[in-house]
Amino acid sequence: NASSVKEFILLGLSEDPGVQKIRFVLFLFFYMITVAGNLLIIITVTSSQRLSSPMYFFLCYLSFVDICYSSVTAPKMLADFLVGNKTISFVGSIAQLSGVHFFGCTEIFILMVMAYDRYLAVCRPLHYTTLMTRQVCGWMVIGSWVGGFMHSIVKTHLTIQLPFCGPNKTDRYFSDVHPLLQLACTDTYAMGILLVASSGMITLSSFFILVMSYVVILVSLKRIGWHKALSTCGSHITVVILFFGPCTFIYICPSSHLSEDKRVAVFYTVIAPMLNPLVYKLRNEKVKTAMRK
Repeated sequence: NASSVKEFILLGLSEDPGVQKIRFVLFLFFYMITVAGNLLIIITVTSSQRLSSPMYFFLCYLSFVDICYSSVTAPKMLADFLVGNKTISFVGSIAQLSGVHFFGCTEIFILMVMAYDRYLAVCRPLHYTTLMTRQVCGWMVIGSWVGGFMHSIVKTHLTIQLPFCGPNKTDRYFSDVHPLLQLACTDTYAMGILLVASSGMITLSSFFILVMSYVVILVSLKRIGWHKALSTCGSHITVVILFFGPCTFIYICPSSHLSEDKRVAVFYTVIAPMLNPLVYKLRNEKVKTAMRK
């Protein structure tokens, strides 16, 4: 496009050198836990014959997406903690934006697939093995990847059309749609509405479907007691809340203060991918047993 801006300056999480060094150590630890924890889930599921059900098949892909999703933003953020000039090229900015929405949307669809799997297992147990075959599971995962890719393409295409003439500073630690809309030297009100509507439609509809699925599952399981019912689906519900809560705040009700948004963004780009393997490990005896072996 006709942009004169060739790079953007990311103000990051802090401009204090002392604070940056402390946060570098902290977030490096978070990132290492994310990669190691999710890799452990992948290795455990792929090497254990006891974890061959569709639920663990989807869990394996969820862990892979979490590694990719966190790796889009965390390495750049860690590098910026150690340098004074936190810049990212225009091409790098668009690539990062594309990756965030690709893996983020893919994770949403995989969470929906996992909810559907639990619904069939609990509410239609006699038909479960015939409905959730390995081929069906594979197509569901492929559909999740394609859905994330299409969402990312739309976001990237709309953003890359914007002209950027300056300023080029944004109070974020990674490139996203809302900060770039504020830097564009044109009226972005209509495009902002379109982008929020597209993200809101996916986020709200997915969250509604997930909530309704787990309500049906919990009601079906009430015969065995609420405590056992919650223990059966508790890990899934926890992951959904961890991911959708911050996403709803950012993409449906965007704040006018990017400094507030970036603190919330830390939660769903760094903290949630780190907690996912811990949630599934701590609440699932079969996973813990397979990991010990």
